[in-house]
Amino acid sequence: MKDHAQKRDLIKLRDATLETLPAAVQVPTYDRSQVTPGIVHIGLGNFHRAHQAWYLHRLMQQSLALDWGIIGAGVRAADAAQQQRLAEQDYLTTLIELKPDDTTAEVIGPMIGFAPVADDNAALIAQMADPAIRIVSLTVTEGGYFIDPATKGFHADHPDIRHDAQSPDTPRTAFGAMIAALKKRRSAGHAPFTCLSCDNLQGNGDVLRQTVLSLARLTDVDLADWIERNGTFPNSMVDCIVPATGPNALGLVQGLGIDDAAPVTHESFRQWVIEDQFCAGRPDWDAVGAIFTDHVHDFEAIKIRVLNGGHQLLANAGEVLSIATIAECMAHPKISAFFEKTAREEIVPHLKPVPGMAPSAYVDLIKARFANPRIVDTTRRVAFDGSARHPGFVVPSIKSGISAGTPITGLALAEALWARMCAGTREDGTQIEPNDPFWNDLQAVAIAAKQDPALWLLQEPYYGDLAQSSVFRHAFCNWLTHIWDEGVEAALTGFLNEAR
Repeated sequence: MKDHAQKRDLIKLRDATLETLPAAVQVPTYDRSQVTPGIVHIGLGNFHRAHQAWYLHRLMQQSLALDWGIIGAGVRAADAAQQQRLAEQDYLTTLIELKPDDTTAEVIGPMIGFAPVADDNAALIAQMADPAIRIVSLTVTEGGYFIDPATKGFHADHPDIRHDAQSPDTPRTAFGAMIAALKKRRSAGHAPFTCLSCDNLQGNGDVLRQTVLSLARLTDVDLADWIERNGTFPNSMVDCIVPATGPNALGLVQGLGIDDAAPVTHESFRQWVIEDQFCAGRPDWDAVGAIFTDHVHDFEAIKIRVLNGGHQLLANAGEVLSIATIAECMAHPKISAFFEKTAREEIVPHLKPVPGMAPSAYVDLIKARFANPRIVDTTRRVAFDGSARHPGFVVPSIKSGISAGTPITGLALAEALWARMCAGTREDGTQIEPNDPFWNDLQAVAIAAKQDPALWLLQEPYYGDLAQSSVFRHAFCNWLTHIWDEGVEAALTGFLNEAR
């Protein structure tokens, strides 16, 4: 926007202005005043609004599920800013779908409130204790579940967990707040809610169960047993590429004539696969494209290893080469060929087909999705939290390859690229700003590994005993040395020219 006059020409997104929005923008056809709460969602960012909230919106457009309205929530101080932005526009969101050759927009309205953000989480606890709330869902990032990186068990020694164990009525964490709300529900004679993780974690429902029950047992074993007997934690797989909101998204929504402080851009593909284990009922999401199945793990293995793992292959190389977006990485012939060769030869052989999709066909789908130049998904965003993403998305394929005796050269190169990125400089000499909760530790090891590459693999929380695999260790050390001596492009060329 160039001046204040342009700002005044925009239509402020509110319930009262929906009928005045451009005809090309789809708007809610249901009466939002009739929508009542049924879900609390913790961690209300772009992905939730483009994915889970969109599925619910599609049901509401059919005059269904109006008793499943969403109350947003957060446990970080920064969430208060999101609360204010959304409150000022009646919790409406403009979703902008970016196809390579087309743009469409719709305003969705299943969210009807946001629990006030406070240090003691009292408002959030009260909201979840309301028996009208039957699902509490979360997108708190892969690294937000207090998993001990070495044992994969519950990280009971984390300072926030220690606080919640000592002060369960004024918790800091989302999980402590959930437990406090469940305690109130039990005391009032109400049933528990379903706890639904929507994060990119294999077995995310099992992980959420471990966190909630383990924390509850630190203070109230009887309560933990009640939750375990009566509550449910369905596993789910979620899939949609949703960039962070930046100038591009704001420019697009303003180009439509809409003043939306929190628009969301997204690709045209969505998938949601869920175990049908809901102790207090659920919306009929399957009526608008979600899949309920007992075989979530097969779907999520394909997605996590090819899409999420593939993201790490691209983003780490792109960061070191100063390539800004994932689409630009795919336009780089060596990076894109590295992704495809590794995916087809080292990841796909260990995956099972699922109904409607063979793993090899999924690689073709992902190539097209990654290459969409309209999706401005930054390498920095995708490379964030590598300490959670590499163990979760790449290392499982390495272990499968070692076990099966199949190639792991490209995967070893991917880990060497991560180590190179964590050294904190690009090849053009610019600095890579901290991009991981454990950045300082990672950077120290990465710099030392320039002289002794094997040191990187001794980080047991991320690699376990993989350093004992001579095949993997040898390949990794050779690649990291090659990268430091001759550069990323030379290493990629070496891999692509390697005879199988």
